[in-house]
Amino acid sequence: MSLPRLPLRDELFLLGHNDDTGQPHIHRQALALGLAGAVLVDLFLADRIVLDPHDDRPAGERWLRLHTDQPVGDLIADTALAAIRYGRTAPSVKGFLRGFSPDLYERTRAGLVAAGVLRHSTRRRLGGLARTDTYLATDTKWAVVARARLRYLATGRDQPDNHTAALAGLVATLGLTEHLYLDDDTTTLTARLKTIAGQHHRTVRDITAVVDAAVGDLATATYR
Repeated sequence: MSLPRLPLRDELFLLGHNDDTGQPHIHRQALALGLAGAVLVDLFLADRIVLDPHDDRPAGERWLRLHTDQPVGDLIADTALAAIRYGRTAPSVKGFLRGFSPDLYERTRAGLVAAGVLRHSTRRRLGGLARTDTYLATDTKWAVVARARLRYLATGRDQPDNHTAALAGLVATLGLTEHLYLDDDTTTLTARLKTIAGQHHRTVRDITAVVDAAVGDLATATYR
């Protein structure tokens, strides 16, 4: 039986963590920006939002517009729709990423726990004085299937669908390629995934580019 496909943000979350320890491969804030970008991409692919076609400014400054406010049936995605619809002004892509990402890591993790994809456990040390929370996948199949789809794209065995092409772009942009556990040279594989992603929707490319810039701004701010 085939697995139901998880939302893009959930697959990105799983690929952003070590399967054995549950530790994130990159800074949580950077991953959260990627998750926010994934939410926008899913909304675009579900025909819920567009980038203002009459706005010729850089991608990060372009306005997000609702194509329809019909709910997706996913709590986080529908919260994003509501934020775009009821905001005092239409948000820019950059503004949405900054405003929606701060607690998105925790919300995504909580949703995966509620869905039974992650399992939360607590370990106490030092006589119960120190507590460590871990979140591990209940079954590695979720991350394995996502990696397999990216592997098939990279080796040319599959034609990329829009969802997987977008995942390829976000994984490459966030520097997660080396954690796909493929034998390819990381630099070459990253370039290949970006090329695949670049052949699909311009809006998806634009959102991914803004994620890249936002992560770069975060890194710059860290060293100031």
